[in-house]
Amino acid sequence: MTKDMCHCIVLRKASRRVSSYYDEALAPLGVNIAQFSLLRNIDRMAPVSLTDLGMRVELDRSTVGRNAKVLERMGLVAIRPGKDQREATLAVTDEGRAILGAGAPLWDGVQADIESRLGPGGAEQLRQLLAAL
Repeated sequence: MTKDMCHCIVLRKASRRVSSYYDEALAPLGVNIAQFSLLRNIDRMAPVSLTDLGMRVELDRSTVGRNAKVLERMGLVAIRPGKDQREATLAVTDEGRAILGAGAPLWDGVQADIESRLGPGGAEQLRQLLAAL
């Protein structure tokens, strides 16, 4: 089997390429797509626990915690004790909301570009195929 026939390799290459499109667009804001996406999810769910956020983004709690610390150091997220002192909660700061506002049109532009590259119906077909996995 050649490397071009391995589904994993083809998907990983495509994933890296697509991530780089978003990263390039968001670079002027000082965030990458993983940070922007996590910030969006925190904003939608705030205040949110690390556990609940991890379930939403399908990452383990420790990974979410490490990434949240980076966002906190950047001034984009506030980490506070939750109702249960053992669990921290996250909320987006004013600076984080500014990044979300400035990043939304950049993200939208990449979305439109990808949809254009895939052609009519291509984006929806891709979502359906990937959801089947």
